Amino acid sequence: MINIAVFISGRGSNFIALHENIKKGVIKNAEISVVFSNKEDALGLDYARKENIPVIVIPSKDYKDRHEYDNLIVKSLKPYNIGLICLAGYMRIVTDELISAYENKIINIHPALLPSFKGLNAQKQAVEYGVKFSGCTVHFVDGGMDSGAVILQKVVEVYDDDTEETLSERILKQEHIAYSEAVSLITDGKIELSGRKVTIRK
Repeated sequence: MINIAVFISGRGSNFIALHENIKKGVIKNAEISVVFSNKEDALGLDYARKENIPVIVIPSKDYKDRHEYDNLIVKSLKPYNIGLICLAGYMRIVTDELISAYENKIINIHPALLPSFKGLNAQKQAVEYGVKFSGCTVHFVDGGMDSGAVILQKVVEVYDDDTEETLSERILKQEHIAYSEAVSLITDGKIELSGRKVTIRK
């Protein structure tokens, strides 16, 4: 059984999708042991509390030093024996303190086909650039901005009349599918990471 920590900063829709798929047995060999947020008013915390999932909130606005902040996160997670961290709408760049403590055990989902459109407002970037396809990417987290090894991707067609909002809505549906698939692959021991290459074992 792998203990998962999910990090959120907002509504936590990917967190909720993961938890629901664990409850349904779609994701096996795992449980969400704790939900962490840097924001006290993150809406996803309400769901976590209703589901009796432990919650840790450390307001990031109280800490100017990101390294000190991530060291505090590492200490707060220790009692939970975490084997996988899922960033799910967590709006902070993590530092080496967290990455080294959980090497190759932190994953993120990004609403674009990396390496295109890194960073914030990826859907808006895609619409403004005029691409015909976008999507989402689940990737390991390293020290860069959305630069870790790709685990899997889902493709979404971009329509001529798409706005940032309409494209975001369609991509989000695929995010919910992709993140659960990626977590399942990890908890089932089917992921092999070598440098930047992720191999999925049958």
